[in-house]
Formats: sequence, C-alpha cells, structure tokens
Amino acid sequence: MKPSMGAASVSEAAGERGRDILAPDRRSGYAMMLPAVIVILGVTIFPILYSMWMSLNDVRITLNGFQLSFIGLANYSTLVHSGMFWHSVWFTTYYAVVTVVVELVLGMLIALAIHRVQRLKNLSLVVMLIPWSLITVVSAQMWAYIYNGTYGVLNGILQGLGIIQAPVTWLGSESGAIICTMVADIWKTTPFVVIILLGGLQMISQEYFEAAVMDGANRWQVFWKVTFPLMRSSIALAALFRILQAFGVFDLPFVLTGGGPGTATTSLAILGERSLFQNLHFGVGAAIAVSTVLVVLILSLIFLSAFRGMAEEGA
Repeated sequence: MKPSMGAASVSEAAGERGRDILAPDRRSGYAMMLPAVIVILGVTIFPILYSMWMSLNDVRITLNGFQLSFIGLANYSTLVHSGMFWHSVWFTTYYAVVTVVVELVLGMLIALAIHRVQRLKNLSLVVMLIPWSLITVVSAQMWAYIYNGTYGVLNGILQGLGIIQAPVTWLGSESGAIICTMVADIWKTTPFVVIILLGGLQMISQEYFEAAVMDGANRWQVFWKVTFPLMRSSIALAALFRILQAFGVFDLPFVLTGGGPGTATTSLAILGERSLFQNLHFGVGAAIAVSTVLVVLILSLIFLSAFRGMAEEGA
C-alpha cells in the first residue's frame, strides 16, 4: 500500500512540476489570443447584442445622434402584423430550401464525377471554381444581361433553337423572377458545395467500395449503403453553410431584380436594409435582423435533424 502511495505522490509532484513549467507558455498563449478575442467581441458579439437591445427600443434621430426609448416587444408586434414581413419570411425560406436542396444534389453528382476522373481532375476543379470566385454583384449583373428581354443572350439562344418565337421578359413576372434568381444562385454557389463534398469523398478509403463490389452491390447500392452514410458529416456541413448563406441573401436579388417585381424577391435582408437605411426605422430593422437569426437557427436545426434521420434510415 505504501509503495503505491509513494508512486502516486511522485506522479502528482511531476504533474504539478510540469504545469508550473508550462504556465508561462499558457500565459503567453492567452496573451496572443487576447487581441483576436477582442476583435471578435467588437465586430461580432457586441453588434448582435446591441441589435437585440435596439430592437426593444424606439430609435429616433436627433441633432446629437439618436435616442433610444424602451418600448419592449412593440417592434416585434409590428412585424407580426406586417404582411410584408411574412412575405419576406416565406420567400427567404422557400429560396433557401430549394437552392440548398438543388445544390446538394448537383454538388454530389458533380463531386462523384470529378472524383472518378484522374487526368483532368485539376482542370475540372479550376473550371468549377470560376463561378464561385466571381463577386456576387458582378455575377448578378452578368445574369441580368442574360435575362434581358430585349438583347438578352437567353432569348437569342432559345429563338435560334426555335423554342420560343418572341423575346420573353424573364424577370417581368413574379414566378419568373424567383426562378431566375434561384438559377443564378445555384450556378454560383454549387461549386462551393462540390469542394466540400469532394473533400469528403477523398477521405473515404477505397477498401469500402471494393468490398461492396465484391459482395455484388451495384452502383446505386454502393452509393446508398457506403458513400452516402460515410458522407453524412460533409453533406451536413455543406447544408449548414449554405442555409446560413441563403438566408442572408441580399446582393444577388438586390442587383438582379431590386426585390421585385413588386415585392416578389424581397428577402429578409433586403427588407431589413429598406427599414434601416431607406425608411430609417432602426428599431424595426433591428427586429428584422434578430428575427432572421432566430429563423435561421430553427430552420437549420429542422433541416439537419431531418437529414440525420434520412441518413440513418439509409445506413
């Protein structure tokens, strides 16, 4: 009993001595992390908390700046009774779900195709990154020229093929504007999904596929029983990133349609920008921003839970 106690005492003493030796390194590490923590608090945490506080106040502009008057949940009550707000919630949710689902399907197909290619893999990746590397404003302006009803490339191609007889104003109707905006978004952000999924594919050992083929599995069975379950984390990561991005969509519909025609493509971000900077309703605009964060969190949890259940059933 005594020898074991002596060994324990020696071990504890060695551990304390090791901690004493590493203490200066820890302090210097914390000191080096402090500037980054301060920046994160200043540019992320503080604006979020201040927006939450601003959403609970009536913000009035004065000669000396602005004045806050606490009004509780009045700004949120204004949103609840606003048809424009609920339309923006519907459009943003619909936009996010459709674009994310389509991008995941296309991204998986393209990633599988690139993964099978050996000689042209690097070239394929470079070509895939071109749409994603474009600034969104530039991409939106390019698609505006493509969709233009007078001199648009899309009308010229379709008329040349005899599919349409007269030019179509693609962005002139509500349904057309929504679909065209989604197509532009899918074209630009699918490469982002491809990169994530391709990285997940490359981490899977070829032994799993070889074993499945030896057991007589066809390509669909190999994908559903081997590839898909092992790709769950990569797919969930891509879906989460894209949901967060899609719910904050602003620049693409702002440049392409201006939120129109009418209010057809007015996202929550565009509605918040109008409330804050055009109508100067800072309290309501802050309430829109906070509500958007809550909706994103709820939708992300629902999407990931549903995906996890589907993946477990297929495993």
